[in-house]
Amino acid sequence: MLMLMKSKFCKISGVMPLLKISNMADNDTEITSEQTEKLLHFQDLTGIEDMERCRERLERCNWDIEMAVQDTFNEEEGRDRIVQDQPERVEPPTPPVNMNPSDQRIIITNRRQPQGLLGWGTHIILFPFRFVYITFFDIFNFIFRLLRPDPRRNVTDPVGDVISFIRNYNEQYGENHPTFYQGSYSQALNDAKKELKFLLVYLHGDNHQDTATFARECLGNAEVIEFINSHMLFWACNTNSPEGYRVSQALRENTYPFLALIVLRENRMTVVARLEGPIDAAQLVTRVTRCMNDNEGYLVAVRADRDERSFNQSLRQEQDVAYLESLKADQEKARKKKEEQEMVEKAEEEEKLKQEEAEQRLQEIEAKKAELRCSIPEEPAADDPDAIRILLKLPSGSRVERRFNRNHSLQCLYNYVLCHDDAPDDFQIMTNFPRKTLLCNSSEAPTFIEAGLGKSEMLFVHDNEA
Repeated sequence: MLMLMKSKFCKISGVMPLLKISNMADNDTEITSEQTEKLLHFQDLTGIEDMERCRERLERCNWDIEMAVQDTFNEEEGRDRIVQDQPERVEPPTPPVNMNPSDQRIIITNRRQPQGLLGWGTHIILFPFRFVYITFFDIFNFIFRLLRPDPRRNVTDPVGDVISFIRNYNEQYGENHPTFYQGSYSQALNDAKKELKFLLVYLHGDNHQDTATFARECLGNAEVIEFINSHMLFWACNTNSPEGYRVSQALRENTYPFLALIVLRENRMTVVARLEGPIDAAQLVTRVTRCMNDNEGYLVAVRADRDERSFNQSLRQEQDVAYLESLKADQEKARKKKEEQEMVEKAEEEEKLKQEEAEQRLQEIEAKKAELRCSIPEEPAADDPDAIRILLKLPSGSRVERRFNRNHSLQCLYNYVLCHDDAPDDFQIMTNFPRKTLLCNSSEAPTFIEAGLGKSEMLFVHDNEA
């Protein structure tokens, strides 16, 4: 495989694909000369014309050309791929938000006016410099945005933007602040809706003059930290990041610091209060508490509705469980009843088969007896010198007497007893003294003389089944 790849690569070191590579490099990061050789080699081996597609496959295999080629062949042949594509992370949809309800509280706090002659003098002296700086900065931003689109409009990693803001905030202002929600704005809205909690959104403006004071003195206040952590979710992000800019465009703040209180109301997340401008810790707690009290009734109603639905759902589940248990018990009863019925039917069938076998056996025995009756020799006369008198005692207690020819086989005696009405079907003929069993029912059965029987003998019929 490697020799084949090397031989093919030696033949394609031309310049025809270089145009594709240069076009691709204009749109993406540059690659090394070694990676370029691997790219051309991979394209020749696989026959894929799209150079960007070739590069994606090599990057997915960490530029291992053998693995990339094998992975491509496996995909074309319908076999399992060596390198599986990583599933893309799906951002939950942002629930609908009512940005401007009719009873929304808008709390704007203006900056404190200068105090005294010194304060006003400093303000007047610095005002022209601030005006020029702000004007120049706005013009520069306007021109810069005309020449280059705002990169904040493309949100690619909302969670990463939030995590980056939290890390930078901790480095600049310390970790003494309310617990930031470590997720995207959409996730925070969904969690607040699911948990029926208030959501306090803080948009952090790096360039605003009041941001640092608010972060250190207000958000760093112990009372504010305890209040926010115990009553609501707290989501924050920098407006210079794509995620923060997206939320800023939705909330349309006018100045910083900016806070928005959001709660579930009438099945929609609603911005019930907006706090804009510098605000101290006591005012923040007081005003947010007042807004929460005004809207707590909506959460109470939703909680009651959810509790009722949860209760009804639990009740239905309990009813379903009870029904399933009852159904299972009925099915078990039916199964046992069916098994019992099958056992009874099986026993009846076995009994019927036994009866049929017994009847068939009796019929066979009767047919055999009818056949044997014809084969039994006639009884010799009493004065016949070869006649032997045999007295048979049957298991029923009755006695049977008959004469046989002493030169005949004992099979004749056996057949005679078998054909008698009082004789059992399975029996043996035995002498009394000495006690022994006569070999009667056999092709090798001896004659009466060979069996040592005298002129008159008494024999016993033994029932084997008894």
